[in-house]
Amino acid sequence: MVSVLKRSTNGPQSSDPIIWKKGERVTGSKQIMSGCSVFPVIMMSFMPVVWAVMGSELRLSRQGMSDSQLTKVIHGFRVKRGWIWNQLSVEEEDPTPKIIGQLKSTYDTGDFAIRYSLSGEGAGEIFNIDEFSGEIHIHKSLDREKKAFYVLHGEAIDRRTGHAVEPESEFIIKVQDINDNAPQFINEPYTSSIPEMSPMVVQVTAIDADDPMFGNNAKLIYSILQGEPYFSVEPKTGIIVTSWPNIDREASEKYLVVIQVKDMLGITGGFSATTTVTVTLTDVNDNGPTFQHNLYTFAIVESAPVGTTVGRVMAEDADVGVNAKMNYTLDDLEESATFRVQTDPATQEGIVILSKPLDYESKRRFVIAIEAINSFVDTRFLSINEFRDRTMLKILVMDVDEPPVFSAPFYEWKVLENAPVGTLVGTVYARDADAANNPIRFSIYNEMKNVFRIDINNGTVSLVKPLDRETAAWQNLTVIAKEMSKNQLSSVSVVIKVLDVNDNIPTLSRAYQPYVCEGIQAGEVIQVISAVDADDPAEGHHFYFSMVPDKNINPNFTIRDNQDNTAGILTRRSTFTHRDWILYHLPVIITDNGSPPLSSTTTFTISVCVCQSRGHCPSSGMEALALSVGMQALLGLSICLITVIVLALLLVAVWRHRTVQQQNLAIQELDTEEYSEKIVYHSESEGIPDAANSNQLVPLRPHPHRHKHTFCREEVVASVRMSLCHSHLIGPEDEVFHQFMIDRLAEADQDPCVPPFDCLHTYAYEGSGSLAASLSSLESSNFDPYFDRSNDTGPGFLRLSRWQGANDYESSF
Repeated sequence: MVSVLKRSTNGPQSSDPIIWKKGERVTGSKQIMSGCSVFPVIMMSFMPVVWAVMGSELRLSRQGMSDSQLTKVIHGFRVKRGWIWNQLSVEEEDPTPKIIGQLKSTYDTGDFAIRYSLSGEGAGEIFNIDEFSGEIHIHKSLDREKKAFYVLHGEAIDRRTGHAVEPESEFIIKVQDINDNAPQFINEPYTSSIPEMSPMVVQVTAIDADDPMFGNNAKLIYSILQGEPYFSVEPKTGIIVTSWPNIDREASEKYLVVIQVKDMLGITGGFSATTTVTVTLTDVNDNGPTFQHNLYTFAIVESAPVGTTVGRVMAEDADVGVNAKMNYTLDDLEESATFRVQTDPATQEGIVILSKPLDYESKRRFVIAIEAINSFVDTRFLSINEFRDRTMLKILVMDVDEPPVFSAPFYEWKVLENAPVGTLVGTVYARDADAANNPIRFSIYNEMKNVFRIDINNGTVSLVKPLDRETAAWQNLTVIAKEMSKNQLSSVSVVIKVLDVNDNIPTLSRAYQPYVCEGIQAGEVIQVISAVDADDPAEGHHFYFSMVPDKNINPNFTIRDNQDNTAGILTRRSTFTHRDWILYHLPVIITDNGSPPLSSTTTFTISVCVCQSRGHCPSSGMEALALSVGMQALLGLSICLITVIVLALLLVAVWRHRTVQQQNLAIQELDTEEYSEKIVYHSESEGIPDAANSNQLVPLRPHPHRHKHTFCREEVVASVRMSLCHSHLIGPEDEVFHQFMIDRLAEADQDPCVPPFDCLHTYAYEGSGSLAASLSSLESSNFDPYFDRSNDTGPGFLRLSRWQGANDYESSF
């Protein structure tokens, strides 16, 4: 195999080709030829050895082989049919079309029997091959930044047989870089925030798309265009640093630094780019607070309430944020503590606040020192700043017209409840707080002016009416003080405590109803009593219980003082029975410990009771009622009273009813007498001795009219029983019932129209068991048919006899 290179027109003049004969030895990097033609001829070889044409040199390139492997390939290795691997190079942006190389087979004898073909990346579009000569043509300009190399495959085919005379082999076309790209900054925009006084700012980085392995196209250098003298940049690294010592944020908070980058190490003809870096200085506490004035003056009225804002002061701090926070303190030179200061968290102002009431007449101005101190101090800068400042405050008090001022916020006095009218209780004092000192007049505001009186000039309070501690232990009144000239008013409360005197007698704490059980033993307690007193002595109550002094000692009961404001009633004998006495009376004296002591006497009514177990006395067990009326006694009396009232109403109703009946009967009798005189009674005189008088006309006497409703025995008894039921245990033996019957009998005796007296008297008063039985004349007709004895019985029986006789004789009219 032979590799033929055409000579370049610029190289050595030789028409004879350089022939690499079979078996010839070469070194790995030895220059084969200088000034070769513009395109190489790629010969066939089986081994992966690449002959590369770079510029004017043809060099042997190893494809991943070690030196020993490469030596075996070159030294003594016999090459047979195959491709000699070559790497073609093409500059980017070269004008086209042009020939960049040639494929040549050792089997090609020049008779065009071999056909060359090309395949791979860009084959047919960018690269073409002459199938007769094997020349490789490029038709488009290349851009290394888009594609740095192309991999192609070449093949030699026998035209007659159509078979490949050589196996297909691969070669590379590399795009050679030129400086056609400017450097670019990445990660724009650049910003940096650093503390003031910081040495380093930020690092900027630029890139270049050119090949960094070929020449100086991609070698960059940095420089600063704007930002000096405060900042500088490292030429190779792009690191921006501060070049001004102690750069201060307060001078300028933000800086714009312009950085330029050039490729080809800044040689003329290269490309460049610029970027802007925004540098912001953050604050450090390197400044302290400072007051703008040496004296601040404020004014406040004396009537301002506590908590009023007097004014605001501001200490300026060039720092910001937490470094500008400060606290204010007051240095009260007069130590009055009239004012205080606090920091406004929003504005960092010092707020001066009133903490005590003001009085123009007592103090008209205040001079106070105020100090501002940083809340956070950076110790690195203590040498240049103390981080505090001090100034003076002058506060003027303005006068206002004030109402009168009392000498005390309130007054509390004491007076005895038995103090006489006109007694001086106390005195209130008030003055005009203003400089004018106007006169003051006093008065009592509320209704207590009926109890107390005040002197309008000097404020003395005295009694108008007596006091009673038991009614009101405290007296409250309001005193008004008024300026005469400007009508300014103020008031004060006066509390008067009414002191107790012993003017109330002790009394029992409740109503007691003691009783003694039958069979009780002597010396036993039947009742424990206690006392109360409306008074309120300072040392407390203490009551003494004793018997009433008497010549005769009570043989039944006695009192034992328990020395604890209670006493016990004790029996002195054991033979109590309800048959002896119904009630026992025991007078007891109760004395208090007042000065002078007062006492009262109470009489206990003690009853005898048939007690149940444990000494309990039921209400039905007492043999007599106590003098003190209980609830059951009141109920019984109420029932009796209601019964009497009902009975009286019943009697009135009966009396009215009988009166109406009597009036009606009287009218009927008058009518009957008129007709009776016209009726004649006659009868035959058979069997009658007085025959001569048999035809004598006798006028018919009027029939004695009876009440339409008369009482027989059963009705009277039923009426009595009904009356007993309604009268609640008021029977015939009762005096009320007896008087009622007497009145009824008297009424019947005086009534001429009633039946014979015996009938009602016997049946109503003697009862059903009367020995007189019935005296009715109707039952005695069999014994005396002629009624001879009727003349002896009076006109009443005469009339009955005549009526009875009319039944035996016929009547003639």
